[in-house]
Amino acid sequence: MPEEPQLKTKTIAKAEDYGIVLPNWLKDCLEKIPLGRGEACPTDPESLLVNAFDLAFRLHTGQFRASGDPYIVHPVAVADLLREIGASPTVIAAGFLHDAIEDTDLSPQQLEDFFGSEVSGLVEGVTKLGGIHFTNRTEAQAENLRKMFLAMACDIRVVLVKLADRVHNMRTLDSLQSDKQQRIALETKEIYAPLANRLGIGRFKWELEDLAFKLLEPEAYRQVQEELMTKRSEREKRLEVTIQLLKEKLSKAGLINCEISGRPKHLFGIWSKMQRQQKEFHEIYDVAALRIIVPDLETCYRALAVVHDTFRPIPGRFKDYIGLPKPNGYQSLHTAVIGRHRPIEVQIRTPEMHQVAEFGIAAHWKYKEGGSPATGNAEKFNWLRQLLEWQQEGGKDDHNDYLSSIKEDLFDEEVFVFTPKGDVLGLKKGSTAIDFAYRIHSEVGNHCHGSRINDKLCPLSTPLNNGDFIEILTNKTSHPSLDWLNFVATPTARNRIRQWYKKSHRDETIQRGKDLLERELGRDGFDTLLNSTAMKKVAERCNLKSKDDLLAALGFGAITLHQALNRLREEIRLQNMESEVLSENAYEPQKLPTQSERRTSNRRSTTTPIYGVEGLDYRLGGCCSPLPGETIIGTVALGNHGITIHRQDCVNLANIPTERRLPVRWSESELMGDQRFSSQLRIEVIDRVGILKDILMRLSDSGINVSDARVKTAYSKPACIDLRIELKDSNQLKSTMQQIRSMADVIDIARTELT
Repeated sequence: MPEEPQLKTKTIAKAEDYGIVLPNWLKDCLEKIPLGRGEACPTDPESLLVNAFDLAFRLHTGQFRASGDPYIVHPVAVADLLREIGASPTVIAAGFLHDAIEDTDLSPQQLEDFFGSEVSGLVEGVTKLGGIHFTNRTEAQAENLRKMFLAMACDIRVVLVKLADRVHNMRTLDSLQSDKQQRIALETKEIYAPLANRLGIGRFKWELEDLAFKLLEPEAYRQVQEELMTKRSEREKRLEVTIQLLKEKLSKAGLINCEISGRPKHLFGIWSKMQRQQKEFHEIYDVAALRIIVPDLETCYRALAVVHDTFRPIPGRFKDYIGLPKPNGYQSLHTAVIGRHRPIEVQIRTPEMHQVAEFGIAAHWKYKEGGSPATGNAEKFNWLRQLLEWQQEGGKDDHNDYLSSIKEDLFDEEVFVFTPKGDVLGLKKGSTAIDFAYRIHSEVGNHCHGSRINDKLCPLSTPLNNGDFIEILTNKTSHPSLDWLNFVATPTARNRIRQWYKKSHRDETIQRGKDLLERELGRDGFDTLLNSTAMKKVAERCNLKSKDDLLAALGFGAITLHQALNRLREEIRLQNMESEVLSENAYEPQKLPTQSERRTSNRRSTTTPIYGVEGLDYRLGGCCSPLPGETIIGTVALGNHGITIHRQDCVNLANIPTERRLPVRWSESELMGDQRFSSQLRIEVIDRVGILKDILMRLSDSGINVSDARVKTAYSKPACIDLRIELKDSNQLKSTMQQIRSMADVIDIARTELT
């Protein structure tokens, strides 16, 4: 036992040797609880936290972040943020371990053995998607969000860890490349900051918004920051005088134990108001606000009376979020008054309301430690239930619609209306009874045939206002109308209407899709092709279950005829390749003219793609395979072999005397016609099943023809893919290489000599 404090001291010292600054609360725990001596699944909060830190420290030893810092800095920071917002020890322990399953050899079962099912479940809920490959970034983002919302439905605490993880990542983006910083910042602005707001976690919302604002609008961020700093002393002095005056007035009214503080609004909030109101900084009066914390609910309204008695209230600026709380649980009285020479915003709330405003669900969501969290959390967040319904009703295939729906449902809502039972529902400004009906339930929307607003029959297109009581009239025989799309305001309603239309008109859209294909492919052999394996594969690639789903999507316009035909041709080509490999024949996925044949054809033509070789035999050098748009030079080949065309940066030119070089250049683009030129790419990839197919799919969707493909693999090493592709010019080559380079499993890509 005497060894244990010494062990603790060594551990703290070792962490500090790595440059890791441990929070004081964690140091205190480490001083009290022996490391590595605790029992499995500790129930004591301090033992739980110490054991979680100890395991994370050992698992992440030797790992480093992009900044060069030891990786353990990140889990410690996440745990510290969770403690700041008042999360429970179980959630803080999950913060220490949130990357352990993904980035170390620890298995979920081992984690459960060490810490129990509750911590293990939270960690698995926030583990990033690994080993799943998506066709594009939109699909990847949609799938990640689906996973997160499903995890939230099981245990809402999952999102606390996810948000803390995002806050620290946003604080430490400097070491990443600029394009990645922009992508992460945009996702933070569009998804994570609104999500923090929806859950009432103002502490995270404000910081995430400002950090994203700094990266996405650096000039605007700097301007607002400088404006705030310029008049900071004047503003602070004015606030100090106002605070002192209010304290005296409250005290005279017998209201004691009231805390008054002034705070500047966060930068993104100020800038958003400038944009929304089309005003300059000096025209925005409420860049700072007063907050009054009073002991109880009754005192909130008494303090409001004192404020309005002391300063003249501004009409239309009073909001009672105590009597009518926001959907995220936020409660406070808001008013704006004419202070000392300038208007000022005042917020009045109790300490409990303030905790909810700052820390959201972490402040009021109660769990029994050691037991399973209550199920049905989604019912307390109507927007979350809507997102889950959207997944269950087929929205999983419409990634863009799903992302639009998420962003719409997460952003601030501006119209608050009542159900017939008196429940509050938040909707986007401009929403109608149809939006309201679909927010209640999809079936309510699908069978809506009328509405009563404040007990009066009103057209379904009537915009809703704050405080309206809405009753939806339904009928089993009623169904959506496409005319509704002209006035609904929310993506949720639009998506449900379209889904119903697709299902109810399925036979019609299938026939339309079939007609489109038959018109393009011809009648001969069409039925055989329609029922072929290739067509089924095309449906799978489009995330559809069957051939009929493919035809319906084509008929409805969910996929284009161009996309379907490109993928069909690619599947036929892949099947030919597999068949010929099995029979040990050379791979010829598509019969194309050889360079020699194209050259002969060019000489017969009255035009040539290259000026300076008219009437001469020439060929494009396989060593550098020049493309239109690149600077070229001709060389006289020995042995009466005509002219060879090289790129001017070709390494082989160093061995060719100057007297054998000829000035040449590409013809104008309009003289090229539809000519294509060969180029060879070597792609180094992570070896996995289907990687070649994914690359060929990407090229096919871009209209790039592949004339040869070869793959080399070696045990425990990256795979090497050699592709010969047919291109129009150098710009198409650059865009194609960029497309392939952006794929998740591609390590490197380079242009090589034609073989």
